[in-house]
Amino acid sequence: MLTIEILNEQNEAISDEALALIETSLQAAAEAENVKGEVVVTLVDNERIHELNRDYRGVDRPTDVLSFAMNEAGEGEMEIFVAEEDFDEFPNMLGDIIISIPKCKEQAEEYGHSFERELGFLTVHGFLHLIGYDHGTAEEEKEMFGLQEEILQKIGLTR
Repeated sequence: MLTIEILNEQNEAISDEALALIETSLQAAAEAENVKGEVVVTLVDNERIHELNRDYRGVDRPTDVLSFAMNEAGEGEMEIFVAEEDFDEFPNMLGDIIISIPKCKEQAEEYGHSFERELGFLTVHGFLHLIGYDHGTAEEEKEMFGLQEEILQKIGLTR
């Protein structure tokens, strides 16, 4: 089970149905991968995601979704030793997913499917990046996109 916080930092209101869809998509993805932890989803406009994409990825244009993983192993990784009985006090913070709502709407129209399908896709895509999936090679892409499709079908978001 995931703990999910959703922040709406854009000017447009988000329906309760869309918020519930984000939660359902994340819980289904977490269940499929047997992952527990905390995720923060921030809904933004194209201007804000453009700024983040430029500052953190060096790509000077808006994008649809960005993921900032908190648990990536690598250089500078710290090991924290916690007594087993205190473990629950240290939640597994998976990271942040940033979704551009205007880009989501544009792409839904462009791809000829619903806003809900696109929002679910971007949510699951962002989550899979948080837990280590990538699509840099054809093999990685096949694995990640296949898993995304399974998760989306499980919650009824078909093309």
